[in-house]
Amino acid sequence: MMGTLFHAFRLLRPKQWIKNGAIFAAITFNGKLFDLEIFSKVSLGFVVFCALSSAIYIINDVFDIKRDRLHPYKKYRPLVHGDISLHQAWVLAISLILFSLWVGFLINLTFFLLMIIYFVLQLSYSAKLKHIAIIDILILAAGYILRVYGGEFASGLHISVWLLLTTISISLLLAVGKRRSELTLLLSQNVSARVDSTRKSLLRYSERLLDVYASIFATSTFISYALFTFLENETGFKISIGLFMPEFLPSFFQRKWLMVTIAPVVYGLMKYLENVYEKGEGENPERILFSDTALLLTVIVWILLVIGMIYFVGP
Repeated sequence: MMGTLFHAFRLLRPKQWIKNGAIFAAITFNGKLFDLEIFSKVSLGFVVFCALSSAIYIINDVFDIKRDRLHPYKKYRPLVHGDISLHQAWVLAISLILFSLWVGFLINLTFFLLMIIYFVLQLSYSAKLKHIAIIDILILAAGYILRVYGGEFASGLHISVWLLLTTISISLLLAVGKRRSELTLLLSQNVSARVDSTRKSLLRYSERLLDVYASIFATSTFISYALFTFLENETGFKISIGLFMPEFLPSFFQRKWLMVTIAPVVYGLMKYLENVYEKGEGENPERILFSDTALLLTVIVWILLVIGMIYFVGP
């Protein structure tokens, strides 16, 4: 019994729940992170995304069970490896779908509709769209973007257009990095037929093409985020820093402290690309985050700096 529960938990891919942290972007950058009522509602939305995304992962495993048996890593997943039966997987997936849609409806109608869109999009991806080159990358990126919008709809707060562009850019970068690592991994097995049998869309990509895509989206991520930090008017709880920032200094230095967070973003992008190109680990972004201590510390530093700049040091 305990073994079945353990494998059922593995089937949910809990490490990938970290992606759903994007739902907190709206309240963080709007200075409402410590508003208990809004935070509670968004946290409930986080739980909903975790449940629904896990259901999608299970359905994807069901659809790909034959292909995943040929994959060097995916063949050890609980359903593929035979640790969980197909019947148990379907029961768990349907239960998670019903739970997430019910709770999503309780949050508000717009959030519920977004969950429907997310579910249909991801289901279409699992069934067909992941085999269509370029479309598969766009759908992967859309999943990250909808998480950010989920936080906006749950909280009723808006994100700036530059933060949205940053989200789009980094989502596309992560999707391209995933495909780049998948292609590199499969080609390294020296079995050309394996690419076609695991994911047909990979046949339409070359390493050179994906390198160009990665370069475009890494650059756009940096530029969009830099412009966001420069143009954003920070709001939230503040403390007086008159002692450190006298009135005679230019107002620029009094208002643009969020630009400090550009440094860890640049380093984080460089470390991510290092992992994709030197280690071939972009297939699972969450694996990169937890296996690369420097990258993990960079993300933590960035989060602390964002909170510090917005809630304590801003104008």
